This record gives sequence, C-alpha cells and structure tokens, in this order.
Amino acid sequence: MQPAALDAAILEKLISAAVAAPSMHNTQPWRYRLNPDTVALEVRAAPERGLRYTDPMGRGLSVSAGAAVFNLRVAVAHFGWEPVVRLLPHRSQPDLLATVGLGASPGDGAGTHDDPHPGSYDGPHVAPGSYDAPHDAPHVAPGPHDGPHVAPGPHDGPHVAPGPHDGPRPGPYDGSHDGPRPGPQRGLYDGLYDAIWRRHSSRAPFSGRRLPARVLGELTEAARANGATLRLAAPGETSRLLRLTAEAERRTCGDPRRRAESRDWVRDTGPYGIPPAALGPRDATGRLPMRDYLGQGADGRRDGHPPAAVFESRPAIAVLSTAQDRRTDWLRAGQALEHVLLLATSYGVRASLLHQALEWSDLRWSLSDAHRTPGHVQMLIRLGYGPMGPATPRGEAAGALDGGGPAT
Repeated sequence: MQPAALDAAILEKLISAAVAAPSMHNTQPWRYRLNPDTVALEVRAAPERGLRYTDPMGRGLSVSAGAAVFNLRVAVAHFGWEPVVRLLPHRSQPDLLATVGLGASPGDGAGTHDDPHPGSYDGPHVAPGSYDAPHDAPHVAPGPHDGPHVAPGPHDGPHVAPGPHDGPRPGPYDGSHDGPRPGPQRGLYDGLYDAIWRRHSSRAPFSGRRLPARVLGELTEAARANGATLRLAAPGETSRLLRLTAEAERRTCGDPRRRAESRDWVRDTGPYGIPPAALGPRDATGRLPMRDYLGQGADGRRDGHPPAAVFESRPAIAVLSTAQDRRTDWLRAGQALEHVLLLATSYGVRASLLHQALEWSDLRWSLSDAHRTPGHVQMLIRLGYGPMGPATPRGEAAGALDGGGPAT
C-alpha cells in the first residue's frame, strides 16, 4: 500500500484517532499542530484541561498524551507512512510533549498492511535527539488548573538524578530508543486502527471467565514493545492493590477539592467529561472499589448513581510499570497502556482503569512495595469479559488542531 497524500481529510482522520485516546475524567488535555516544515504532528499539553488537585504533577496528563501518541502512530501507519516519534523534543517548549512524523515506510513506501519486507523494525522509527527530560526537568508552564509543584516526600520514592538518558528498560530492551524495541514490523498495528473507534472503558461487572494465557502474553508483549512492563497480579497481591485503591477512594471522597473537581467533569452535554450514563455502578459487595465520581451530596444522598451491582469475585488486575519515573516514562507508559487497551479490544476483552491510588504519592509508592521487581507503577488495569462500555464524547478534530494545515 502506497502512503496516502496528506490532505485535509486525512489530517482530520489522524487527529480524530488521537482524540479518541483515553484520558483522566475524559478531560482530553491535549492539542495538536501540523508543522508544515517537518510534516510532523505535534502533541502539546492543554493545561487548562488538567486536573489541578487530582493530578498536580501532570503525570496523568502525560500518560493520557502518550495514549494519544500511540493512536497517532496507529493511524499514521494505517495510511501508509512509518511513524517517526520524538518525545519532549525541545527544552524551550515544555508543553510540546511529542512529535509524530510521517516517515517513508520501509520497502519503497509500502505500508504496514502490505509490507513486503517484514522483520526490519517493530513500531515507529525514532528520530535521534529526543530530549529525555529528568523527573525534575521543567514542566509545562503553570496554568489555572496546574496547581503547585509537589516536592518529593518520604513516600515519593528515591529522587532520580538528572542525566542524559533514562537508563535501561525492562528485559532485553536496551534503552537506546524512545519507541518500541527492534523486532519484526509486520503485525504491530494490525487490526488496531479499527479498535481505536471501538475501545471504551467498561465500568460494569465482568463475568468470571478467565483471560487465556495467550492473550495475556500478547498484552504483556505489547507493553514491553513500548518500554514498559505488564504483569497480572496474583490473588494475594490483587487484594493488597484493591485495599490501596479503596483507601485512595476514601481519601478522595473526604477531600472537598478533589471531590468537587471530580463532580465537575461529570457532564450531560459537551465534548469533554463523562456522561452520567457512563459512570457505572458501585460494587454491592464493596470488594471492588470502582471510582465514585459524584460522591455523596450535601444531604448525604447519592443521586445520579446507577444501582449497585455484584462484580466479579476474582478480578484480573494487570499492573503497568516503567523502570524510571520521568516525563518520558509517563509518555511511554501512555503508549504502552493504549497498545494494551487496543489489543485487548481486538480480542473482545473489556477494560477499566483503577487510577485512584496513583493519585496519592504515598499510596502510589506502596503499590510497588510488595513486588521484588523494581519499577514505578503507572496504571492498574482491570481486565475481563463483559458488556462493552458506553462511548464518551470527544472534541472535534478541527477544535483540537492549532493552525497550520496539510502540507502542499
């Protein structure tokens, strides 16, 4: 397949794919720009749609943007180009989180759907020179929703000394790229473009059906291909992770600012936020602490909540982590997360995210305490079989694109 010409219609499809990525509270904290000189799509932070109290460091924003980057990679490959990814490419532009260039596909322009030269590379080409920002590198310029910078505390884990590189990634991946490890190209994105439009968080109860080992293995490899690790928690660890999540829920419900911020993003209309119909029920047994977006009203009532339901007795919780905890790692974690979610969708596996404990620094640190493998937890993913989640709104592609236009 020869690459398509980048016209306004293709550009709109690329941006629509990026916008379809998951984000905390569906805030969609991103904007895009086509650089006409480099013919690369810029992914920039939109801090005005950040979560000031829930995500003061912007880690969740970066993970969300990383998921959008992966969707761009899939869409760029779908239309016949090779995605060329750079993370945090310019120190002077801290809001520029990534660029995705439209490179010539290997094999005289052959696309990923009909590649006559498999075996050359697993994922996008990564341009040299990406700025691998340390954890304490300059962040996005503060806005009205960014909140204060949070200094590391006793529960924040060891400070990572600044350096030119992130250090090794898990397994044999040698850390020399900002994208996936070397390997065969054929099949990396197969079926994932269609899954972009079918992927929705499912906050409903799942059945007791277990995930096949083959599917779990492929999900694990998808995370690994993006510089992250994914493992299914054992029953004892699952109980511990759920206890930490329940403690985070308790704290959040008792924090007026976080509770108000969460309620503000439950919206009946508009392109952002979560419609009440997509919230999902609470677990009638109290075993699975699903996020309570609305909380109790001033009168103690729980108006707007669907009726409680009985959830699966043995939930499958996958732990996504990275070796380091810098902004580039957050962006890689987002790409790994979206790769896992799209691949799961292609297999009919539903997913919802348990992010609550990651929003409290001491609880996030505790998520890794009982596991021998070093690393930083970036997401807990609940996997299983059940009803497809309802769609949530998205902003129009034209509204997410800043200036510029297709190359001529």
